[in-house]
Amino acid sequence: MNDACYLNALGVVCAAGASGGEVAARVFSADSGVALTDRFTPGRPLPLGMVNAALPSLADYPVAMRSRNNQLALHAALQVRPAVHDAVARYGADRVAVVVGTSTSGIGESESAIREHVVTGQLPATYAFAQQELGSLSAFLRAVFGVSGPAYVHSSACASGAKALASAARLLRCGLADAVVTGGVDSLSGFTVAGFDALNLVSSQRCNPFSVNRDGINIGEAAALFVMTREPATVQLLGWGESSDAHHFSAPDPTGRGAISAIEAALQRANIQPSAVDYVNLHATGTRANDQMEGAVMHALFGSDVPVSGTKPLTGHTLGAAGALEAAVCWLTMQDSNDGGQLPPHLWDNAADPAIAPVRHVLLGESLGAPPRVTLSTSFAFGGANAALLFGRRSHA
Repeated sequence: MNDACYLNALGVVCAAGASGGEVAARVFSADSGVALTDRFTPGRPLPLGMVNAALPSLADYPVAMRSRNNQLALHAALQVRPAVHDAVARYGADRVAVVVGTSTSGIGESESAIREHVVTGQLPATYAFAQQELGSLSAFLRAVFGVSGPAYVHSSACASGAKALASAARLLRCGLADAVVTGGVDSLSGFTVAGFDALNLVSSQRCNPFSVNRDGINIGEAAALFVMTREPATVQLLGWGESSDAHHFSAPDPTGRGAISAIEAALQRANIQPSAVDYVNLHATGTRANDQMEGAVMHALFGSDVPVSGTKPLTGHTLGAAGALEAAVCWLTMQDSNDGGQLPPHLWDNAADPAIAPVRHVLLGESLGAPPRVTLSTSFAFGGANAALLFGRRSHA
């Protein structure tokens, strides 16, 4: 059986755009979608990566499936639906799986329902407890595409989307599916913003990763869905690595041992040396502890020669969707349409923190002259859940 796993199609929506083309244009030009709003913190505006695009209606779906999270998912799903339909026609509905990551599901709908219950003593007719069930996302996408293969959700904080892609590859490699809809979706909610704010991790300005002036993250929302098959395409998932260092509930292991383990596993699975990597999309949250750890990891593995950037100042930190969204950034960077090899710039104030090991941040307008052959995306989540995804252009593979 062919073990190669290709990313054949992408559907995406985030604060930086409602399609792959829009996201690429804004990311490459450092046009941030992060904007001030007090929607979740009345009287105290915070920079958030909110999706402002009109989202499709869920009126034709059961109440239990009606959530903003699923609206974001449907927006991305409609972009890849032709590729999924082709897969169903080729392999059969039972051979098409769904593996996605999320952390919020329908929390926002529960918040609204509870507010109404406080006032009226009743939950609204538009609410069902199942809207908040984590598995709602995979069940919904299964219904959208009319497929009946394995369907489940990863929920490991901001590594969820990356881990979903790794699981999708495993399904293909072990013969349990011939095509997998995979990625991540997360939606903004007051609960999420308040939770990160309570940890003193939320910045009052656009996040500033790796800067000596960094002071926290910008929460965001997004959906990024791929169709992964063994059918050759421009971008291949060459390797992946996962680790669980369980150092602390919310703080990274400052030694970076778990992060290094995940990246090395991805490189080893792909049989690729660190020197072959052309670009790294960093986790780069803008928190003091994460950036310092990640800088040490990057320097230890790649020195200060490989171009790196964090794209969360452009999209917000989209939590359960982050790993998939940043995989999408790598995918867009590697497409033939990016014939000059433009790289996503690192948007910050250029005030390097001397406590962070030196790395080579991508400058605005920097390019390789041709699409990168190998890219890496890293995700380091709460609880020490680490994931790394390594992508290669087909011509390289």
